[in-house]
Amino acid sequence: MAKRTVRDLDVKGRRVLVRVDFNVPLDEAQAITDDTRIRAAIPTIEYLVGEGARVILMSHLGRPKGERKAEFSLKPAAERLGALLSAKVSFVDECVGSKAAEAVGALGEGEILLLENVRFHAEETQNDADFAKQLAAHGDVYVNDAFGTAHRAHASTAGVADHIGECGMGFLMERELKYLREELEDPARPFLVILGGAKVSGKIDVITALLEKADSFIIGGAMANTFLKAQGVPIGESLVEDEKLDLALEILKQAEQQGVRFLLPANGLETDEFKAGAATRETPRYGPGAGVSEGWQGIDIGQEAIVEFKDEIAKAKTIVWNGPMGVFEIDEFAKGTEAIARAVAASGATAIIGGGDSVTAVNKFGVADQMTFISTGGGASLELLEGKELPGIAALDEKG
Repeated sequence: MAKRTVRDLDVKGRRVLVRVDFNVPLDEAQAITDDTRIRAAIPTIEYLVGEGARVILMSHLGRPKGERKAEFSLKPAAERLGALLSAKVSFVDECVGSKAAEAVGALGEGEILLLENVRFHAEETQNDADFAKQLAAHGDVYVNDAFGTAHRAHASTAGVADHIGECGMGFLMERELKYLREELEDPARPFLVILGGAKVSGKIDVITALLEKADSFIIGGAMANTFLKAQGVPIGESLVEDEKLDLALEILKQAEQQGVRFLLPANGLETDEFKAGAATRETPRYGPGAGVSEGWQGIDIGQEAIVEFKDEIAKAKTIVWNGPMGVFEIDEFAKGTEAIARAVAASGATAIIGGGDSVTAVNKFGVADQMTFISTGGGASLELLEGKELPGIAALDEKG
């Protein structure tokens, strides 16, 4: 059943406790280097302000492991949010207790307060009921707009909902569900899934779930090595999950039985040294006796693979992409990921970027604005694609 959204909640003049995801990267001077997550929360915040709510924001930042650490303070996030909104955003250096309660009590209609990092308390990640109750005391209404943490059953993402009368999702969470769940229930076809990254094990549940829905898969990154080695292709010193070779063969068999095209790289790019400026060369087309050279490692897909993958992408009407084709952070190893990013952008398909390094890639190559939807969640997006129920969503009220 559908969950309530912020539109379904009575917020005028009420204290609205909003879980946002302000887990932004900071440099050594505590300056924010990427404010994407803060910007993503603005539509919900602006709506609440416009409706006359008293807006109390809470978030985590980093992994302080239950200790107060200055480098993980959310004060820079409050300052950046204020600049983006051209409005005053108050900040209090506590998230529970009398000081936080006093700051909340001083809020007027349409005003905004950001609480200090909830992970300064170990009880947050333990989903401690008493801590959740203390957080809930700040609000009359609860809104979860932190999709990136929706797969965590923490006090601020799930437990708090047990202690507040009205609970719903924000606009960001709503869009995530629309594209990662609703759009994929009956996707325009052909439906293509592109998976990359390091490990088969991290995405086995996604593959299994989407084999029931997809028309074709493209597999790249180090996870492709496990499939290639399972088929007898030499992979040199490349990263591989030897314990998953049988699983890889089972997936290939299942795809064949279900009539799903399962494309592995036709060839690769190899290097004898894992660093910027290292020598690279194309491998021959993979097959009997051909693969990554002994003592070398595969670090990207090759040109033949790029051509075949681009052809498959051009046919697709719906694309989900999660994971790079190679070590794209190093320019010499980035050609495959860049080619895929540009091909997806030019495809005209409904293009859904499933969080994580894929988001970094489309931003790096300047094609983010050509994608239909870019998820803000890494682990959360994967679990949603797997068909799992996320605690942060399950805790919200059903529509009446």
